[in-house]
Amino acid sequence: MTSTQAPDLLATIVAAARTAAADRERVRPLERLIAEQAHRPSGAAFAAALRAGPAPRIIAECKRRSPSKGVLRRDYDPAAHARAYAAAGAAAISVLTEPTFFDGDLSHLAAVRAAVSTPLLRKDFIVTEYQVHEAAVYGADAVLLIAAALDQPQLRDLREQAASLGLASLVEVHTAAELESALASGAEIVGVNSRNLRTLSVDMEVAAALAASIPKNVISVAESGIRSGDDIRRFSQLGFDAFLVGERLITQPDPGAALEALRAS
Repeated sequence: MTSTQAPDLLATIVAAARTAAADRERVRPLERLIAEQAHRPSGAAFAAALRAGPAPRIIAECKRRSPSKGVLRRDYDPAAHARAYAAAGAAAISVLTEPTFFDGDLSHLAAVRAAVSTPLLRKDFIVTEYQVHEAAVYGADAVLLIAAALDQPQLRDLREQAASLGLASLVEVHTAAELESALASGAEIVGVNSRNLRTLSVDMEVAAALAASIPKNVISVAESGIRSGDDIRRFSQLGFDAFLVGERLITQPDPGAALEALRAS
């Protein structure tokens, strides 16, 4: 991807997510969606797993494709992968539901929810309240909110909407300014993503640089680029509570065994 293309990537994905959500809402209006909800989200369980679960606390990701690497796993079976992650001690499981760039689907989240009792994160580009309700209906306990995609009032509104439904919010930041916005919005869980969503490059020093600025009462998650026990030990020493790991696991022949090995390394 060239530098002239990269700055538009995040905006392109967000625009696609907004359009897709509006299309789904036209087919299934919000009132109908709410009426069909059976799952009761437990954001408290998600937060507790990241703060107090057995270390190292890893959010293991179910993801078929990424914009930077293309198809990561052709025999993608999110329910089977989730069962393997749960058996290997995942603190939580992240499920990609974005369809256009990640080959995700809400049915993947529902399938994982039916397969495991582990706390679940809906990982998507959440920019509307309808998407927050979808997360609750399809089995999530938490949603991802990306500070780079939302201004502070939007971030606060969506986080509060999620909380009203029992969902936790993992607020993702990449810069000091985004961290400041996240904290001002009342974020209780902050993820520092070392992958720049505009260029797709990974710089592990991003998380290292922001670690000290995250208040101790805020749960902190290091995201992207984590590949070894050494990475986990380094970021643990910097104060991170948990770690989101995706490509490192899902590309292995046995993702559950890969998680088990990572946690033991």
